[in-house]
Amino acid sequence: MSQYTAKGSCHCGRTVFEVTIEEEIVVHHCNCSICSMAGYIHLIVPAAHFRLLKGKEHLSEYRFNTGTARHLFCAHCGIKSFYVPRSNPDGFSVNLRCLELPQSVKVTEESFDGQHWEEHGDELRHASQPPVS
Repeated sequence: MSQYTAKGSCHCGRTVFEVTIEEEIVVHHCNCSICSMAGYIHLIVPAAHFRLLKGKEHLSEYRFNTGTARHLFCAHCGIKSFYVPRSNPDGFSVNLRCLELPQSVKVTEESFDGQHWEEHGDELRHASQPPVS
C-alpha cells in the first residue's frame, strides 16, 4: 500500500503540521460532547507519523475529566487541528477538516460512541500502531 504525506494547519496558519498516511484511511465521527460541539473528524496516527512543522509556541492546552487527553488549540484562531487522544496517548488525532489530502486517498468514515467512552475506548487502540508492511 502506498504512503502519502498530507499537510495541515489551523485556520490562521500559525500552526502547520504534516502526517504520513496510507492510501486508504479510516476516520471517526465521535458523539462525545467536545467532538460534537467542535465538529471534529478523527484521523488517528502513530506519533512517528506526525510532525509539527511550525507553531508550537502558538498552542494552548486544555484537559478535562481524567486529564489524559491533551487538547491542543491555536491560541490565535482557536482551532484544534490535532491533539493527543485519551484512547491513543502514543499517537495523535488529526482533524480531517484541517488536512489537505491527496486526491487519490480513499476515506472511510465510521461512527464512534464517545458518549460511552469507558465501554468503547479500546476500539481505537489499534489506530496509533504503525501499519504492518
